Amino acid sequence: MIKVLIAEDMHMVRGALVALLKLESDIEVVAEVWSGNEIMPAARAHHPDVAVIDIDLPGKDGLTAASEIHEQLPECRTLILTSLGRPGTLRRALAARVGGFLLKDAPAEKLANAIRGVAIGRRVVDGDLALAAWDSADCPLTGREIEVLRMAADGANAVEIAAHLYLSTGTVRNYLTTIVNKLNARNRVDAIRIAKEAGWL
Repeated sequence: MIKVLIAEDMHMVRGALVALLKLESDIEVVAEVWSGNEIMPAARAHHPDVAVIDIDLPGKDGLTAASEIHEQLPECRTLILTSLGRPGTLRRALAARVGGFLLKDAPAEKLANAIRGVAIGRRVVDGDLALAAWDSADCPLTGREIEVLRMAADGANAVEIAAHLYLSTGTVRNYLTTIVNKLNARNRVDAIRIAKEAGWL
């Protein structure tokens, strides 16, 4: 029996996933959570074989949670379920060493088969998306630049970003200028749009 944890913030979607998996004789859903902050405590309590994680969750995002599982509970494999079928998003997922990456609009039977594959150590990735990721450009931004841009995308201003990251306001402004230049963007808002469309945020 493959024990599964489901992390999905939309109640109707989570309910549908659980109902689908209940039809499989070899899969048991042992935990359901709606926020990224609940994933590690639930994984420690229920010891799932596979955690099926939505990428966009309240609190901690799905890729951060997947990285934590990989570091702290390596016996639990991770399958990212997302509506963001962008090459950059897949690259970030692979960098977080997830076991699989599946789009939410995939046929229902694909989910159960992906869980089975990930549970035995296979890397399960949508073929078309894998090819697109192979052909796509690498993100030109550093980890810190992505962190700054992500906070700006969430509505934080330079002073708030500086306080959160223990930087000077001038340094944050320099980062934002560098980001705009690297992405050939018109301004900060355009840089956020470009990074989101590429799947880098």
